[in-house]
Parts: sequence; structure tokens; C-alpha cells
Amino acid sequence: MQLIRDWFRRHFDNPQVIGLAVVLLAGLAAIIFLGNILAPVLASLVVAYLLEGIVRKLEYWGLPRLLAVTLVFVLFFTGLLLVFFALIPVLVNQITQLVDELPKILSTSQSLLMQLPQQYPQLFSEQQISDMIFAIRREALDWGQRVLTQFSFQSVVVVITMLVYLVLLPFLVFFFLKDKKALVNWVTRYLPRDRDLLATVWHDVDAQIGNYVRGKFLEILIVWAVTYITFSLLGLSFAMLLSLTVGLSVIIPYIGAAVVTVPVGLIAYFQFGFGPEFAWVMIAYAIIQALDGNVLVPILFSEVVNLHPVAIIVAILFFGGVWGFWGIFFAIPLATVIQAILKAWPSTDAGGESSSGESGAAALEHGDDQPGLEQR
Repeated sequence: MQLIRDWFRRHFDNPQVIGLAVVLLAGLAAIIFLGNILAPVLASLVVAYLLEGIVRKLEYWGLPRLLAVTLVFVLFFTGLLLVFFALIPVLVNQITQLVDELPKILSTSQSLLMQLPQQYPQLFSEQQISDMIFAIRREALDWGQRVLTQFSFQSVVVVITMLVYLVLLPFLVFFFLKDKKALVNWVTRYLPRDRDLLATVWHDVDAQIGNYVRGKFLEILIVWAVTYITFSLLGLSFAMLLSLTVGLSVIIPYIGAAVVTVPVGLIAYFQFGFGPEFAWVMIAYAIIQALDGNVLVPILFSEVVNLHPVAIIVAILFFGGVWGFWGIFFAIPLATVIQAILKAWPSTDAGGESSSGESGAAALEHGDDQPGLEQR
């Protein structure tokens, strides 16, 4: 117990540390307990944060803030309308077509599997293949039935939710951008007075997360568009659905590209067989992945997130398990937040003096180079 008390006294005697801990716990509690209720607000905050970089760039070029916010908002709202009324219907249509073609795909798979006992009699028997085919067919048909049932029974709820987001999201984003300074000043009034450590953590997080999330969104859009054009030119079925899957796969480093290869290869095989068309699809897909990893990523991410691959995978598994898709998308930024906190956490030397106070003060003294919370 004495060791625990000494550790607690050594790390939490600093009021800046207590203030940082209170802010982090309050934010985490708000997300956990009010996340579902405030989902449109949280989504609007994230979108406004991402668009703020474009607004600042336009301001740097001489545009008044209100005009810059209006231009960015018009582009954002146009993109939102395209997603809701152009993209989502296409995706729903292609998913329905894929479910309808499951029996044909299963029949082709069955004929291929039935050849295995003849080609490899020492490994497979006809009874094993029959049982495998029965299990695959049952699971696939059950999955297709569940998809269609969910679409039919939850369509009203989905439409209502989409309409709520279509109305609330643009409204909140516009005012978050327009009244950013007033909102930030209002929030900072409730933060601890002695917040040098908090300012240091925010500056480190803002510098890395801002570049990462904006770059990741741009990477998704570029990979998605290039893949869709390529698959469409090659005549591959479900081009929009597959290209969106390929675009979203860049969210998960090291694993996403390998996993999404399976549906691309299966659809190409069932459509073309082992022929020249199949080879062209897989070669084009491999070229896209190579260009993404070796050309696009170095260009977009000038400031690389300094995280070990093991830390990235652990973060994806943990936050993905807690918050699903959005946990996967924000796994690396959240891991960056944790890294920034650990980096800025006061370290005590032999004399018990903390070394973070000086760094926090330095972060605020150089306001032009390292803006703190008040300047954001």
C-alpha cells in the first residue's frame, strides 16, 4: 500500500495532471454514457474539425471566414446529398443483386468442390465435400435471408435516421464552423486555469490527428474512385460495392488490403473464371494497392504517425471491439492521443521534480509555432 500511495503522490501531486485526468475522464464518460444520444453532435464535431483545415487554408489565401465557411459548407452539403441520394441507392441495389445471385454462385462452387475428391482422393472424400457444400449453402441462404429481412423491417427506421442526420448534421456543422471562436472560448472557461499540460497534449494530438484523419479521408476517396473506374472499365460486376470496400480497407493498415482481396478475387472468378479477364482484374487490383502504399500514402501523410505496428494492431482490435466501425477508423488517432498523454505526462527525477511543467509552459510561450487550446 505504501508503494501505491507513493506512486499516486508522485504522479498526482501536480494540479495540471489532475486537470488533464479530469478532462479525459469527463470526455470518456460523455462518449460512453451519452454517445448514442449525442451521436449527431459528435459526428458534426468530427466533420467540423476535418473541414476546419480547409477553412483555415481559405482564410490564409485572404477570404473572410464567413465566406470561407460558406464555400466549404456548400461543398460538404453537396457531397452529403450525393451520398444519401446517389451512392446509398446504388449500394443497396448491388447488395440485393448479390444476394439474388447467391444460388448461382453456390452452384458454381458446388461443381468446383465436387472435383476435389477426384483430384485429391487422399485428402478429401465425397461425404466430406457433400457435408461442406450443405453447410455452406445453408449458411449463405440464411445470411441472404437475414439481409433481406433486415432491409425490409428496418427500412423505415433507417430512412428516418438518415433524414435526421441529413437535417441536423449540416446545421450543426455550419454553426460549429461559423461560431468556432465563440464556442472554443466558452469551453475554455470551464477548463482548469492551470492547463499548460493540457495545452501541450492538445497541440501534439492536433498536429498528428488532423493530418492523419484528413489524409485518410482523402486516401479513401482516391482509392475508391480509381478502383471504381478500373473495375468498371474491366466490366467487373458490383463495381461500386467492391470499390467502396477497397477504399474502406485502407482504414486497417497491413490487414485491410489482404482481407478485401478475397471478395474481389471471388467475384472476378465467378464472373470470368480462370481466364485473361480474371488475370487483368487481379493485376489491376495489385497495381492499385502498390500505388496506394508506395506513392499515395507518402504524399498524403507528410507527418507519419510514429506508432509501432503492434500498437496499431492492438488499437484496432481494442477500439474496434468497443465502438465497431468508428472505433476501427479512429483507432490510430485514439492511440496517438494515448501516446501524446504518455509523452507529456510529468516524469519525476531523483529529486522528485516534474519535468512537464517547463515543456507545457514552453508550448504556450511559442504561441505562433505551437498554438495552445486558447488559440484553436
